[in-house]
Amino acid sequence: MSVQDVTAPPHAAVQAGHRPLVAALCIFGAVSLLGILIRPTLPIDETRYLAVAWEMRLGHDWLVPHLNGHAYSDKPPMLFWLINLVWLFTGPSGFAARLVAPVFGLVTIALTARLGARLHPQRPEYGGWAALILSGSLGFALYGGLTMFDTMLSAATAAGVLALTHVERRGLRPWLVLGAALAFGALAKGPVILIHLLPIAVAAAWWKGIGLRAMAQGLGAAICLALAIVGLWLVPALTVGSPEYREAILWTQSAGRMVQSFAHGRPVWFFLAVLPLLLWPWAWSPRIWRQARFTPPLVVWSVATLLIFSLISGKQAHYLIPVLPAFAIAFAPALAGSKRRAPIACLLPFGLALAMCALIVGLAPQEYITAANPHPVALLVVALLAAAAAVALIDGVTVFLAAPLVVCASACIFLGEMGESHDAAPLARRLAPHDTQGIGLIDGKYHGQFTFAGRLHHPVIVFGDAGSALDWLQECAGRVLTAPLKNGPGQPADTIDFRGQPWGIWLPQTQSDRGQPCRN
Repeated sequence: MSVQDVTAPPHAAVQAGHRPLVAALCIFGAVSLLGILIRPTLPIDETRYLAVAWEMRLGHDWLVPHLNGHAYSDKPPMLFWLINLVWLFTGPSGFAARLVAPVFGLVTIALTARLGARLHPQRPEYGGWAALILSGSLGFALYGGLTMFDTMLSAATAAGVLALTHVERRGLRPWLVLGAALAFGALAKGPVILIHLLPIAVAAAWWKGIGLRAMAQGLGAAICLALAIVGLWLVPALTVGSPEYREAILWTQSAGRMVQSFAHGRPVWFFLAVLPLLLWPWAWSPRIWRQARFTPPLVVWSVATLLIFSLISGKQAHYLIPVLPAFAIAFAPALAGSKRRAPIACLLPFGLALAMCALIVGLAPQEYITAANPHPVALLVVALLAAAAAVALIDGVTVFLAAPLVVCASACIFLGEMGESHDAAPLARRLAPHDTQGIGLIDGKYHGQFTFAGRLHHPVIVFGDAGSALDWLQECAGRVLTAPLKNGPGQPADTIDFRGQPWGIWLPQTQSDRGQPCRN
């Protein structure tokens, strides 16, 4: 540490960390907002979660979420509660609902800055640089703007780790804050919050030096508080829910996923393979790894999370989003200590070039696009390779490539026909007028793709075969049937492209509905 570092006034260090924190919040906020404006509500995850929130609003059932009229046990209700809270002021707006999850991304960035300053008390400016690294990581920039549960879980994790940095041999206040973080994380995404916080809390006896007894007492108090808070929802929900819902909440969606995943099965090395992509571009710089500082809590946080998740059957790349702040804090000293930081303005030509390419691909007449045939995945790979090469060439220069890359990739993919194909609204608008009489679907399982987009008030009736669907359709002139064209019963009345394949719309041939709505 230089003499200047020792003699610098504390407020100067805090101010030095404040500027990158503001930049981080602005970068992430801009990327998330542009993503919402560019992308449609993506099926099947985003459309499903908005559908659950919509059915909660319609049914006024705040305890047991529902999807297509059935109890939805895959996730706890916190996200759906918050979306409905926003809708109290805005009405059922898709744009407003999609802002909820990114807000927790901003909270996570702010908590990362606080945590970075706390873990490096001699260099509190590291917190601001950690926030900047997090906002400029590909994984956080990409997933943080989606209507999913990972930013909420990330905020709960960062808050819990921050509380653990304040624990002492005596005093329960930090442990109670940890309990509140555990409760929020559990209500956001379930018991998975324990994987993120329990190892580092147990290891506090080592990295905080408080002793096993103090750790056990504090952790016990935190868990009791978390159980009490979660119980305010869980006990009434289990009471009014069906036996199937109780089994799913208590076993299938927690221990059942860990023992043998019924979805998203991946090999044990999956997370080690995707972590460099989530941490791109920072983790691709040898200098950053050489100067990284993994303090004991960061080691426990990152290693334990990776190890436990690798041993669990179900794996998705976004499961690691809550652990990215640990790497951002560890990388902060390298970025803060760089003497070759270039002004952000020097990167504007590169970003503008990518943006122009994206707009050309997204908005040019289709015949030109067909002639050029630039596959969106290929464009994304080329952009990744080009940016990775730039990082290697200017190793040590502050770069913000992930943020413009996410925006440009979104423009490449979603401003053209692919964006129209992945927008459920056009097909939902065709189905919505038949909501009262009945909407049928032949597609195996319905994930709520059209429920919110069509503002449907009745469940969609799902059929396993075309024959029974066609019989149902002919019973009432007001009904409609839709399905991927390959699953449909013959020639449809109309077709529309959805998720890269043609979907058919079938209307009944009978002309008499006797003036009565019929749905069964």
